[in-house]
Amino acid sequence: MRLLHTSDLHLGQNFLGQSREAEHAAFLDWLVEQVQQHRVDAVLVAGDVFDTGTPPSYAREQYNRFIVGIRDAGARLIVLGGNHDSPAMLAESRGLLARLDTLVVPTLMQSPEEHVHRIPGRDGGPGMILCAVPFIRSRDVSRSEAGQSAEDKRGAMMDGIASHYARIHEAAVAMREAAGEPLPIIASGHLTTVGASTSDSVREIYVGSLNAFPTSAFPPAAYIALGHIHQPQKVGGLDHIRYSGSPIPLSFDEIGQAKQVLLVELQGEQLHEVTPLPVPRFRVLARAAGTLASLPAQLAAIAGEVPDGGLGWVEVMVEVDDYLPDLQNRVAELVEALPLEVLRIRRKRSAAHAVIDAADGQHLDELQPREVFAQRLAQEEDLTDARVERLHACFDEVLADIEGGEPA
Repeated sequence: MRLLHTSDLHLGQNFLGQSREAEHAAFLDWLVEQVQQHRVDAVLVAGDVFDTGTPPSYAREQYNRFIVGIRDAGARLIVLGGNHDSPAMLAESRGLLARLDTLVVPTLMQSPEEHVHRIPGRDGGPGMILCAVPFIRSRDVSRSEAGQSAEDKRGAMMDGIASHYARIHEAAVAMREAAGEPLPIIASGHLTTVGASTSDSVREIYVGSLNAFPTSAFPPAAYIALGHIHQPQKVGGLDHIRYSGSPIPLSFDEIGQAKQVLLVELQGEQLHEVTPLPVPRFRVLARAAGTLASLPAQLAAIAGEVPDGGLGWVEVMVEVDDYLPDLQNRVAELVEALPLEVLRIRRKRSAAHAVIDAADGQHLDELQPREVFAQRLAQEEDLTDARVERLHACFDEVLADIEGGEPA
């Protein structure tokens, strides 16, 4: 049995005002080719199919074409809801897509048995048993009660998720025993685990309740396919618990990551081998940092990596001590004759100019929302440390709700 594990497609992402449509189209075509080349039996997308709950029409069209492409390639498709996805939107076509050999699990279901599915091989062979666990929302597994401490909330959240995993795995074991065949049990999840490395584009999803789910709380499955973290990695050094990562860089701090999907081979009830398949780079994303005098050489080197007819996207960090009102124009002149577009300009100043105030002329697009809020709180002299901590916690909950995460 061969399973192809991917996640965090984020179809429809708006990247600093730019569409990722072409990159996603190229990746999905490439993925279908991998299914054909490696004779994959099933493809699992472990959450965040879309970037928002209301994706643009072109992203929905890409999703539909992808479903047909995987079916034509002879494999089954499993789609799990993530924290960015709308359960209602994913569920609306669930019955129809089942006729196209596509299993959609948008959210936590009523009973554990609804999460357990036997996935046959492409030749109709025994296949595997899947514990299809999507993103679990806090309201699905725990309730906030008056007087609960933060520690109590974390404990209730962890116990609730662990309990659901245990019941779903128990139902999977029962299905395997009823089948009387040595089938591997595969589990999934869309969450942060202890020790996972995150990036700027990964949102907190259990703000104030659960920072990371302990690896020991997962069920004893042959393989656990995870999503939500964009950097591909083993969890706790374990071969059988992995994040596939996002297939394209979703923020500038992901440009150094080797993007991949995971080809998982299973024999009997056991994991045989996991092979990373490197994803091609469909667009040059890069960072350049230095003085205005040193930037041209860096930008020229980046431009040399851009294929003919392509356009690279760059983030520029300029080292300046004085406020330059025409900085944006100066940087634009540096790339005027190059196949590059500067999507963001940041300024790095010396320690003597590190204090930020309105006179500095720093633009909001140089700051993250939490940085803006922190600077505003710093102007209030009568706030106690406890009050500041509480205000930050409240702000995080509001921000998570606005950005599509899951507040406590």
